[in-house]
Amino acid sequence: MNHMTKTDFNRPVAFFDFDGTLTTKDSLMPFLKFVVGKPVYYIKLFAISPILIAYFLKLIRNDVAKQLVLKWYLSGYLKDELFDLGSKFSHEIIPGMLRAEGIERLRWHQQLGHECILVSASLDVYLSSWVKMENINALLSSQLAVREDCITGKLKGGNCFGEQKVQRILEWLNGRLPPFIYAYGNSKGDESMLMFANEGFLFKKKQGFIKING
Repeated sequence: MNHMTKTDFNRPVAFFDFDGTLTTKDSLMPFLKFVVGKPVYYIKLFAISPILIAYFLKLIRNDVAKQLVLKWYLSGYLKDELFDLGSKFSHEIIPGMLRAEGIERLRWHQQLGHECILVSASLDVYLSSWVKMENINALLSSQLAVREDCITGKLKGGNCFGEQKVQRILEWLNGRLPPFIYAYGNSKGDESMLMFANEGFLFKKKQGFIKING
């Protein structure tokens, strides 16, 4: 279940993507390596290489490729075991992946007293711990499906990517409208969220955050 704290809709809200926006790289594959260990990770990576090649050639959709990868690596893990590993990953590995420019924007909004929300296609099993560490107000992310306390490898409620990000935000807002909405992202999968905001910022490596909306 995604993490949420008490929300004050009289304050501005800032929505942040995670991978590539608050971090310098993707977090999912490093998490999978952390869970299964390096030898098993690379053996499995070789086995699923046709799936990854098909994805990069745009022969299969992002969400389809992701669920196949998740099932291959995580199916059968106990829910509590995986969340414990996710907590360790968030404490031990994520700090070394953070992007200074993104964290600076996050701290700026927090210092102003704005609501800060993480909206990510990455998994709740490690992000739920990280948002608590960073005093982020809510997490809207992809979630792993569970059956009889075991991870199935499937996603519950779909992949939080593209238009799905805006849908998750609308559900979270529940008809309420903050006085101002900011959004930060770094890829095509964030464009809908950036255009939804009053001010949307896209991260470019050589330029930093550039305003593309508002």
